[in-house]
Amino acid sequence: MAAIETGRPVIPLYIQTEAPSSRRQGAASRWWLHHSLESLSKDLNAIGGKLIMRVGDPASVLATMCKSTRADAVYVSKGYEPQMDAQDLSLANQMGQVGIHWKSFPGHLLWEPETIRNKSGKPFQVFTPFWKSASQSLKPITPLPVPTHWPAPVVWPKSDSLSKCNYLPSTHWDQGFSTVWAPGEQGAHENLKRFAGQKFDSYQVERDFPAIEGTSRLSAHLHFGEITPNQILHECLQVGVQAGKSSLSVIQSTFMREIGWREFAHHLLIHFPSTTERPLRPEFESFPWRKDSEMLAAWQKGQTGYPIVDAGMRELWATGWMHNRVRMIVGSFLVKHLLMDWKEGERWFWNTLVDADLANNTMGWQWIAGCGADAAPYFRIFNPITQSEKFAGNGNYVRRWIPELKDLADAHLHAPWKASASTLEEAGIILGKSYPNPVVNHMIARETALDAYQRMRSTKKK
Repeated sequence: MAAIETGRPVIPLYIQTEAPSSRRQGAASRWWLHHSLESLSKDLNAIGGKLIMRVGDPASVLATMCKSTRADAVYVSKGYEPQMDAQDLSLANQMGQVGIHWKSFPGHLLWEPETIRNKSGKPFQVFTPFWKSASQSLKPITPLPVPTHWPAPVVWPKSDSLSKCNYLPSTHWDQGFSTVWAPGEQGAHENLKRFAGQKFDSYQVERDFPAIEGTSRLSAHLHFGEITPNQILHECLQVGVQAGKSSLSVIQSTFMREIGWREFAHHLLIHFPSTTERPLRPEFESFPWRKDSEMLAAWQKGQTGYPIVDAGMRELWATGWMHNRVRMIVGSFLVKHLLMDWKEGERWFWNTLVDADLANNTMGWQWIAGCGADAAPYFRIFNPITQSEKFAGNGNYVRRWIPELKDLADAHLHAPWKASASTLEEAGIILGKSYPNPVVNHMIARETALDAYQRMRSTKKK
């Protein structure tokens, strides 16, 4: 919008690069990006604009584009990952050397990560004081209107094709994801209006039950910049105030607190960039993680024998998304039942989540592994059976993603190996064939994990 307000021609430019120093996006995210760019292109065309795409080195592409169009300024939205920040700084310097103004604008976060500090002037490492400090200054900004006319150049520069970016994966995802998601700004705002108008009030209760569509499902839209946290806050405040709520109650709501967790994740990533590869708590460098390709594959494919875990992993593979409660359950199972390194889970989520976000993914996995900021203690081990009974008790979620268990009664659905042979036979289930036996015994795995934790602590004291 700042570029449009200059009154001069504006050329929307997207550069696809695979810089050696950057982390390649996962397959599911690349699917989303393809369709998001496709949607953006259509939106721009509708108001007289055009999305120009180029594949190549950003500095070379920008220099060539500015020279050929006689542009004297580049307008960008600020990135909030260490590598993106470094790239922007490098590009700004290179553009400056040839007389091109580099204008960077915030917007993807509510606060700049560098601005939130504790009383000692250091970065927060615990969420509650972070949110208490940050939310005191939380004031929504009225979103800018959508442009109705694009200030186009006399001649549009040549564009590469979207297909040249090679974003679409060679898996079933193109068909499976399209039935669930609508990437793009329109889909983002439709989701927001649905959630703010119908689900915001019940979010605190319904968000923990995976069979209920009680969450906003805005995470991928947020990650790809199709909607901003400020737009979400503004919409929720408008709907809330119209319903007689105070602005403070909306800001302090459970849902806005979850938006705060996203902010906290970026805060941590900027201040502790090494956490993408190393635990924030250094003692976990010596944790005795296991390496077992067969166990890892069972977890990835939803074949662990624990229905709630398998349902979550199959939902992830089919839709590119997983309910947050189930993310915690499957994460705990990987690092504490199977004793697999949290980075194995982070890598799998990175490749299979449409909302894969470096900050959120890193913080989430370190949280569940007990090795990050404000982390769940390592000795807090989710029991997949009781978690399933509590949050998926009616069986709808498990039956949806594990159809081979659909005829098993609720009383046995969450731990089918405990059912009698006649009960299993009646439901058409042969454990070890139609559905796997548990890959580990919960109680034994729990004790093994606690023992490993104690050995790590003993090593630290020496």
